[in-house]
Amino acid sequence: MGKLVIYTDGGSRGNPGKAAIGVIVGDKKYGERIGTATNNTAEYKAIVFALKKAKQLLGKEKCEQAELEMRMDSELAYSQLTGRYKLKEESLFPLFIEIWNLKQEFKKVEFTHVPREQNREADRLVNQALDEVII
Repeated sequence: MGKLVIYTDGGSRGNPGKAAIGVIVGDKKYGERIGTATNNTAEYKAIVFALKKAKQLLGKEKCEQAELEMRMDSELAYSQLTGRYKLKEESLFPLFIEIWNLKQEFKKVEFTHVPREQNREADRLVNQALDEVII
């Protein structure tokens, strides 16, 4: 099994404000609103969603052998998840712990920071979800 590449993005209009996530797991694309949140919370929720979705798509047995590369344009989330920056925002603690626990279900999870230009599709999914009219 090769490495599964996952792109994540989260954003809010206002900080906090209406928020959404965009996730690409292999060739599957997801975008959805997450209510009111800060930009950082949206970034973390996108990563949680992506790990859960990868687990669901792969199944338990394949998860244990799977190597994931999580690509994100959030330097803050990347730096916190790789231990370069300390996590100071208490509201992110539960999401950080959830990510840590989800990581344990895979053989390897690597977090990679990519320039915004390389994450355009995940960003588009965030904006598409934010632009949807809910009736």
